[in-house]
Amino acid sequence: MSSIAGQAPSIGLRASASPMDAAKARTRLIAIDALRGLVMLFMLVDHVRETWFLHLQVTDPVNANTTDPGLFFTRLLSTFCAPTFVALTGLSAWLYGQSHSKGEVSEFLFKRGLFLLFLEFTVVCYAWPTQANIFPPPVLWMQVIWTIGLSMICLAGLIHLPRPAQFALGLAIVCLHNLLDPLRLTAESPFFIPWALLHQRDKFEIAGMAFKTTYPVLPWIGVILLGYACGPWFAKGSDPERRIRRLTMLGLGLVIGFVMIRYLNVYGDKPWFIAQTPLRTVMSFLALTKYPPSLLFLMPTIGTGCLLLALFETYQDSRAMPHLAMLGGAPMFYYILHLYTLKVIYNIALLMYGPTKGTVFGVDHLRWVWIWVFILIPILYFPTRWFAQLKQRRKDIWWLKYL
Repeated sequence: MSSIAGQAPSIGLRASASPMDAAKARTRLIAIDALRGLVMLFMLVDHVRETWFLHLQVTDPVNANTTDPGLFFTRLLSTFCAPTFVALTGLSAWLYGQSHSKGEVSEFLFKRGLFLLFLEFTVVCYAWPTQANIFPPPVLWMQVIWTIGLSMICLAGLIHLPRPAQFALGLAIVCLHNLLDPLRLTAESPFFIPWALLHQRDKFEIAGMAFKTTYPVLPWIGVILLGYACGPWFAKGSDPERRIRRLTMLGLGLVIGFVMIRYLNVYGDKPWFIAQTPLRTVMSFLALTKYPPSLLFLMPTIGTGCLLLALFETYQDSRAMPHLAMLGGAPMFYYILHLYTLKVIYNIALLMYGPTKGTVFGVDHLRWVWIWVFILIPILYFPTRWFAQLKQRRKDIWWLKYL
């Protein structure tokens, strides 16, 4: 959601670069921003769903026996968002390092991470429709912005490891963290809060304030580290055809590996089951744990992201690519804008019609989610395009890089 790739289009395009290298750099960077832009649209779909269906909250993993299939697959679309954003944040950090020292990259990651933590506990935590408009709110939800920020702070130190060690540590975290699932601590344990921050989705209090770790951070540290370690694939002057082949092979390997491991039903997530209908059996197979993300959640989502990145680089001359890349060039601005837009729309609906579903406003038909998505895309696109262009035009305004 919040990467440093907003600065990436300038990387590798200095006057000393050859025209061929400059063209290669533009291609790879447009593809990265375009992928980010696409998953931002997927995120919009899920957050519109959540806005209008507060009365039908889905569990984690989604219950394949009881959840409406339309809601299930609408929710499934958004599962690509967080893994893609976190992996691209790591990749963008490596790209940033092509024109900066490791010390400068570490400093920027650390400062940017702190800034994201600040945003999560101030601006973002008030943006959700059900959050009370009081300070402090009853519960501070530690969600994706918090996780990306803390992951960036951790990456600030981990980038100094040798690249093989980065791969080894990242793979170990992503592949093995589910072994820790049986370890459940209670509030009486002195390690309860650190463990809730790292791996156990839970609620706790500090100085009378309530916190909820929706996104425990440990697996995401592995994802951001692997994204950084793959950075040399995108080096200046690198062969795009070789990169596309690597991305395609990696993506296919992750998706096929997911199917095989999931079918065996022995590791990586809660077991799937044969349901009363074939459709619900498929839903059970695809119902994966996001909080924290299981190995089997990360394999198909990151694998699909790799395949899409290869596809976007292959067809980077498509008319849609610049528009998606423009959205992906200002991810934090878009994120905050879309959340507050949805909150304003929800409060207007609640004021006009009152609570239609218990204590909240809600709708009956899923089609309203898609209607509102298509209404909001142009409403959100033009301000985001303006801000992305401002970032590129005004390099002298230092604080813009943090947004």
